[in-house]
Amino acid sequence: MRSPTAIDKPTGGAAIAVRDLSHWYGRGDARRQVLQDVELSIDPGEVVLLTGPSGCGKTTLLTLVGALRQVQAGSVQLFGSELLGAGRRERQQLRRRIGMIFQGHNLLRCLTAEQNVQMGADLLADLGYRARRDQAREWLRAVGLGDHLGKLPHDLSGGQKQRVAIARALAARPELLLADEPTAALDSRSGREVVDLLRRLAREQGCAVLMVTHDPRILDVADRLLRMEDGRLFDHDPEAR
Repeated sequence: MRSPTAIDKPTGGAAIAVRDLSHWYGRGDARRQVLQDVELSIDPGEVVLLTGPSGCGKTTLLTLVGALRQVQAGSVQLFGSELLGAGRRERQQLRRRIGMIFQGHNLLRCLTAEQNVQMGADLLADLGYRARRDQAREWLRAVGLGDHLGKLPHDLSGGQKQRVAIARALAARPELLLADEPTAALDSRSGREVVDLLRRLAREQGCAVLMVTHDPRILDVADRLLRMEDGRLFDHDPEAR
């Protein structure tokens, strides 16, 4: 089954190209390096899973690749555009091409599930209001919430809120999807359905996916497994798969 409004995109060039990326927090004696000479390349349509202990730099890497933080040292290219030295407006334009799913669902409490997801579809300038509404409904059905369209966040469970956040990210038809523990609040069945949906999005829409996870049940969806230790990135040990 094809994902809602699936489209085929060209696959020329890497979606992400990271070279010699390092990052620090703090100043003076409190300055601490959290990323060290990270190298990473992800092609359109590729699904890459990133594992590693808490505090090793995984989320920092996601926020840098997602143009949410300024690059301090090294090179981060998104769709061929360099983030090192990029201004706020350029980063904002690049973020419009990225779907982000973080552990905090960040739903607007005053909006229904359908309205929250439609905020993602609102980024699609070529769609009218009714088409954006219909797309929001399709994605909610795709994540198993077709009968929760009119519910407010306080009427949803934690797992349901996470699925609304996932649908919102997908509704914008991203070229790159960044996900931080997207299955953490989901049971095994819902988690499997979500990651299968993300893999289908990658294949059908040429979307690159970088997903941080501690969930061993979903490692099989990956084209590549990477592991981060103390701010350094390594190929995942195949014996641990």
